[in-house]
Amino acid sequence: MNDKYITISSLTKYIKYKIDNDIHLQEVYIKGEISNFKAHSRGHFYFTLKDETSRINAIMFASSASKLAFVPKDGMKVFVTGKVSVYEATGAYQIYVSELLEDGVGNLYVAYEQLKKKLEGEGLFQQQHKKKIPKIPQKIGIITAPTGAAIRDILSTINRRWRYANTFLYPALVQGMDAKDDIVRQIKRADMDNLDVLIIGRGGGSIEDLWSFNEEVVARAIYEAKTPIISAVGHEVDFTIADFVADVRAPTPTGAAEMAVPNERDIKNQLMQLKIRTTKVIDNLLLLKRQELKRITDKYIFKNPVMIYQAKEQSFSYLLDRLKLCSKNIIIKNQQKIDYYKNSFIFKNPKLLLDNKKHQYLQLLSKLEPLSPLLTLKRGYIIAKSKNKAIQYKKDLKKDDKLELTFQDGVVDVTVL
Repeated sequence: MNDKYITISSLTKYIKYKIDNDIHLQEVYIKGEISNFKAHSRGHFYFTLKDETSRINAIMFASSASKLAFVPKDGMKVFVTGKVSVYEATGAYQIYVSELLEDGVGNLYVAYEQLKKKLEGEGLFQQQHKKKIPKIPQKIGIITAPTGAAIRDILSTINRRWRYANTFLYPALVQGMDAKDDIVRQIKRADMDNLDVLIIGRGGGSIEDLWSFNEEVVARAIYEAKTPIISAVGHEVDFTIADFVADVRAPTPTGAAEMAVPNERDIKNQLMQLKIRTTKVIDNLLLLKRQELKRITDKYIFKNPVMIYQAKEQSFSYLLDRLKLCSKNIIIKNQQKIDYYKNSFIFKNPKLLLDNKKHQYLQLLSKLEPLSPLLTLKRGYIIAKSKNKAIQYKKDLKKDDKLELTFQDGVVDVTVL
């Protein structure tokens, strides 16, 4: 009989299984009002979503909650995207939230994300396009409303920190339909005034109040400006498109003023440190130069400078003596050569030398004469040649060869038969 009863856990698991496998509950879009909101220390959000007659528990894990551009609170009307499932411990169904939009401004958040993604894809947010803010600016432009806390905070902070800078206000609308065009016009005007840095911003407010700084025309005007720009829109938790395009994003208008100018006291401290370091370096350099000068002046040559002349004079005398001696030796050797040639046999009897050379020539000629082929021809012999080559053997000849026979008194051409 007990077999037909099941446990609560089994029933809850079955219900959870059915809900988790219902495709219509995998992604639902609902709207309602937040109540019992609680932010867990680990970053999760727990709250109840209700309307006039019903309510549902909701949880938004930290991975999704960290992406929100606003902080949920009780009484806030919201649009929710999530998945419906069952929490087995309590058996209650709840929605696991992946996206949360504030009702009434949901469309603005969608437009914000779309524009942000577009401009980021075009590279307008890349760090390589960011211009450096000068450390000590002289001319600071400010684009904001001429009245209000923002301009007062910026001016008071600049005057307190660095009273040497000149500030120029470019009054602009910072809220409303015409604000974006006014801001763009003032950016272009300020960019032509050779400023060192330009602050653009306003005080805090709702997303609608800050929307002019999320306009594409404002973002592109900031990107195209040649002047380094600090964006100071709203409070620290407020992020606008202008913040991503600007060269530097400040959390508040006061923070922008602090980024734009140095602290006078810090500069004075730095100058004092530089003065101390410079003085120390100069003192050390002077000490080294004095020590070097002392080493030079303590040398023996400076104490007895006449020694320089005496040493050079002695060296000169030694070289001069050697030069005289070498010159004398060269003259003596050349004179000896002249005497030798003058006393030689050739200069005393040159005809005898010529007769001797003539006799030697005749002796050599008489030795060569027996070897002359002309003498052979005189004795009755002939020289036979074929193709300018002397013939020595009969076997070297064959029929019809052309021969050249040289006699004592001429040459005869013959043919071998």
